[in-house]
Amino acid sequence: MNMRHIEAFRAVMISGSVVGAAKLLNVTQPGVSRTIALLEMRLGYALFQRKGRRLVPTSEAEALYREVEHLYVGIDRITQVAYDIRYHRAGALRLASLPALAQWLIPAVLAKFLEARPQVRIFVQTLPSTQIAELVATRQFDLGVVELPMSRSGVSVRNLPPSPIVAVLPFEHRLAAREKVSLRDLAGERLVLPSPQSYLRYQIDDAFNRQSIVPDVVAETPTSPLVCALVAEGAGIGLVSAWAPSPHGDTRTVQRPLDELLQSQYACLRPEGAVPMVLAEEFQSLLSAQMDAMAPGH
Repeated sequence: MNMRHIEAFRAVMISGSVVGAAKLLNVTQPGVSRTIALLEMRLGYALFQRKGRRLVPTSEAEALYREVEHLYVGIDRITQVAYDIRYHRAGALRLASLPALAQWLIPAVLAKFLEARPQVRIFVQTLPSTQIAELVATRQFDLGVVELPMSRSGVSVRNLPPSPIVAVLPFEHRLAAREKVSLRDLAGERLVLPSPQSYLRYQIDDAFNRQSIVPDVVAETPTSPLVCALVAEGAGIGLVSAWAPSPHGDTRTVQRPLDELLQSQYACLRPEGAVPMVLAEEFQSLLSAQMDAMAPGH
């Protein structure tokens, strides 16, 4: 049996006649009759009995038809998936993000992204920026969200909106009552800062140096969420990207903008030379729009 035999058989079962089957398939009546006759010869039993102009299926034909319908349900499902992919409602996206943005921003954007694309599947992982760049370059991830600067061949880089650096303070700290905090205010305060290897820490140290301030650093960590957690436990005041502390997060902390303009720069990475991927482009656009909409002053 081949698909031509199955199509002719199904068309006759649905329409009840050779004439009807020919119309469904847009072929000639003799063509349908020959196909059915050949199918019956190969199967070794009759599929239909003639009663006037109608063809009445035998019990064998009814049993065969039930199996054929299972096949067509699968084909209809494949057709639906194909259309879903065309209209970006299905598919899969492999995403890697640095931990600073994965605390709440990336999940919030992913929720909106998936709401409009119920058949899309996401695999998401948090990693340091250097590892993300390596995995994107080797095409193990479709999209990576990293902090700049980033030097890595094999990836294309598209900047996201810059993120201001904010101070995260214990809720009851004396500086929490202020609308803004300056670096001068932090002189003599116990500070929890990003690790010295990060570009963010380089900016912070440079800003302190320009004001001849020696910061009292009591803890250092490469992950911004851990900075916020340490602040919540009363270890000190933290300086992180505005996207690190959740706007609806720990009530034990508050964030305040700095008088000085310090910024983190994030970007999306895609494999260099990769075929354009609509899902990756749409997620990147949604993330950028979310960052723009929630930026200070908006």
